[in-house]
Amino acid sequence: MTKNQDRMHSHTMELPRLIKIGEKNIGDFGTFLNLLNKPKKVSLISGVNVQKVLKKKIEKSLKLKKMKFVWHTSKDNQMESLKQIEKDVKKDNSDLIVGIGGGRSVDTAKLISYNLDKPFVSLPTAASHDGMASPFVSVKSDKPHSIVASAPMGVFVDIDVIKKAPSKLLASGCGDLIANIIAVKDWQLGHKKKKEYYGRYAADLALMSAKIVMENSSSFAKKGLDARVIVEGLISAGVASCIAGSSRPCSGAEHLFSHALDKIAPGVGLHGEKCGIGSIMMAKLQGQDWKQIVKTLKDVGAPTTAKQIGLKSDVIIKALTIAQELRPERYTILKEIKMTEKRALNLAKSTKVI
Repeated sequence: MTKNQDRMHSHTMELPRLIKIGEKNIGDFGTFLNLLNKPKKVSLISGVNVQKVLKKKIEKSLKLKKMKFVWHTSKDNQMESLKQIEKDVKKDNSDLIVGIGGGRSVDTAKLISYNLDKPFVSLPTAASHDGMASPFVSVKSDKPHSIVASAPMGVFVDIDVIKKAPSKLLASGCGDLIANIIAVKDWQLGHKKKKEYYGRYAADLALMSAKIVMENSSSFAKKGLDARVIVEGLISAGVASCIAGSSRPCSGAEHLFSHALDKIAPGVGLHGEKCGIGSIMMAKLQGQDWKQIVKTLKDVGAPTTAKQIGLKSDVIIKALTIAQELRPERYTILKEIKMTEKRALNLAKSTKVI
């Protein structure tokens, strides 16, 4: 064995410095930013609806700490839109960039902060996926995919705000967490077949986030979803990716399937919903308990069939056949089989996805 072959794999871990989770604590946001790096001016990126609900409260908290601020509106995740906001943010000459909202605004702020080499803070208003604490950004293009940016310097969560979002967003977050079960199994496969780096700690943290949802799903079905538990799970999953130095602990074949749906049927279904449905089918391919995943998704109010999110059977079959080619370098269970249309049809039917 040569010295290079014997050398330990190295990667960088970039973790959030400060995470605050409270209830009805949005008025403390300025204090939170002050604790992080005492910014004199901040760029705020959010959607129109979020601004209507939270703008006054956020502005009040920033003014109390004598911080200047500029608002920017995020409309979509198309590269052209991102570049325009980036130009505008650059003119702000701010000390910090904040993403306020669901996945789109947080991802936009994350990518722009990375490109401009500015600190980034995440203020999620919905717990629909694990991007609130991870360094990864979903980009819509000819090949929908995730790219590495920067982990947030801070994550600020007001559970009261999360609770007021539509319940299906929280259910979608559960779908994204359950996907970790598939992702970790695929990561182990990549380690076994391609000698890929595998980090046990990051893998276990991601799995724990998924298992907490699985173990509590019956209680959620009776009493309703516990927003704080799900938020903490999503943050833990994001941190697992930070520790791994890649999205491996939280993104496997089920995410490739979701990205394939983004390509074929853009805008249909939430990210976590599609990952949840993908997890049902990939679990069967992996030899895992796919029926338990179906039960959990039903318990939390997440869809388990294509029809429930408005997708036709042929779209599901097409997505299954092209999923792996969207990211050929990532070894998943889909590398182990030739996913023909016939096999895709049998898989989707046998799991009752279609």
